[in-house]
Amino acid sequence: MVAPDLLSPRTPSPSARVTTAPIIRGFGGNIPFRCTRCRSLSATPSLRASESYRLRAGSWTLGMAAGGGVGSSERDGSLALYEESLNCLSSLITRRTRADGTNKGDNFDLMFDYLKMLELDGPISQLKVIHVAGTKGKGSTCVFTEAILRCCGFRTGLFTSPHLIDVRERFRIDGVEISEGKFLEYFWWCWNRLQEKTNDDVPMPTYFRFLALLAFKIFSAEQVDVAILEVGLGGKFDATNVVRTNAIKVQKPIVCGISSLGYDHMEILGNTLGEIAGEKSGIFKREVAAYTVPQPEEAMSVLKDKASQLGIPLHVVSPLDSGALKDQHLGLDGEHQYINASLAISLSRAWLKETGNTEGINFEDATFLPEQFVRGLTKASFQGRAQIVPDSHLRSQERNFNLGDLVFYLDGAHSPESLEVCARWFSHVIREDTQHSDTQGEQHYDSCNARQILLFNCMSVRDPQLLLPRLVNTCEQHGVHFHKALFVPNQSVYNKVGSHASPPADPQHVDLSWQLTLQKVWESLACSDKDAGLSNTRDHERSSVFSSLPMAIRWLRENAQQNRSARFQVLVTGSLHLVGDVLRLIKK
Repeated sequence: MVAPDLLSPRTPSPSARVTTAPIIRGFGGNIPFRCTRCRSLSATPSLRASESYRLRAGSWTLGMAAGGGVGSSERDGSLALYEESLNCLSSLITRRTRADGTNKGDNFDLMFDYLKMLELDGPISQLKVIHVAGTKGKGSTCVFTEAILRCCGFRTGLFTSPHLIDVRERFRIDGVEISEGKFLEYFWWCWNRLQEKTNDDVPMPTYFRFLALLAFKIFSAEQVDVAILEVGLGGKFDATNVVRTNAIKVQKPIVCGISSLGYDHMEILGNTLGEIAGEKSGIFKREVAAYTVPQPEEAMSVLKDKASQLGIPLHVVSPLDSGALKDQHLGLDGEHQYINASLAISLSRAWLKETGNTEGINFEDATFLPEQFVRGLTKASFQGRAQIVPDSHLRSQERNFNLGDLVFYLDGAHSPESLEVCARWFSHVIREDTQHSDTQGEQHYDSCNARQILLFNCMSVRDPQLLLPRLVNTCEQHGVHFHKALFVPNQSVYNKVGSHASPPADPQHVDLSWQLTLQKVWESLACSDKDAGLSNTRDHERSSVFSSLPMAIRWLRENAQQNRSARFQVLVTGSLHLVGDVLRLIKK
């Protein structure tokens, strides 16, 4: 299974062709758009020469050369230009698998060339950055940190990955994903300059590197007070880690953090926790305080050694006491979020003190958190992480008429450790309230009528022999037994960046060998352990493989309709891409 390459450079395909896009007025001059569009990805109508796009008050407007064209034409033009930007972005995705192990740190210094091409080396040195790496919880930590500082009155910029539905999710300003208009404004500004200045020696940046550069441009132009950057992969050679080139300082964080470490991306980061910790600690900098959470001894030893070499303190935080929230709850669900929240609190406090922005924030009361911190922690939100979504498709317009009861529990866990955490969360929420109510006044169901179903996929570089037993056994320990497991390929692998997912034209010819492998692991797990967390069903009823995600969703809905006295509780996990695909389908 192929994933966007986060590290290595890519020369545009010989089959790619260069097209001239409209002229944008702004940023000190008129800039002709040049975009490399791969023919295999291009599904965008050609733009007529008589049309031009212009920027008005931050939104994109289509104007006809003859002076006409308003209304629906404006929106059609905006959509066309947005699709064109996604085509260009898709052309940067490399087709190497991460498992080939050849892309660790590939030409990392090219990032500094790109920064100079975009004249961003100066502007990003002014950013007051919080930099966060880790295996589990780094995204949640960033979200908590952003919410805290926003509630303290600061203009925030947040860069996270991956996106679930739309690429704009990666860029948040003041807690809201960047608008389509501003995305296009900054995307084309970066794209055109790089197209004109890159060459055979310095090719166009790869997918994630371009997104990181775009984040730097957005946050600089939007003049955020604080930029919170989540590392994409590893740390030392991650595109967000552009801190120095030779002796020239480019950007130094105010504070760094490392969330919980575990085994993930071992084909790139190393096979031991020590090696993985070494890559993650690559974000540590001299004169920049570092924070982390309790870690396995092997990993903690490496983090401490790295901090000692740099002459900086390494602070280890403890899980947040729920009492500090003044009887309120974290905005992100799950007991594991208390350690992420604690790291976010420490990072926020350090940032405030280092930048001299503590006025009006009460740090004196050791019992309770400052009011701004509590508001941020309770208001934080993050799609696809411990998220519960009832399926509204089965609701009739008639308030009290039930077509079936289907609830999706979504979490993008994809490592053994994070799947154990996910299993604990899932077990807790369905045990606590299997009658999860919505605002339509649905009827309540007894827990004996609830059926737990697993909808699962993971990348082929991961070991299902480690993932599935961890998930099943943890659920079993909490009294949860899966009635059935469904294995399905991710929808998004068939599509370019940000497009509305659709299955291949002929689902019968989809390669399901990986899903069949997952199914075999599941069945062997059921047969080898009578106490496993699987319900007592016949072999052919314990699992199914579907050739497309829409088929699996349809099967779930049909079963819910045919069994209206039961609640179908579907855990979607193993891949953030799968979680995003499910969200896209059920929210249509």
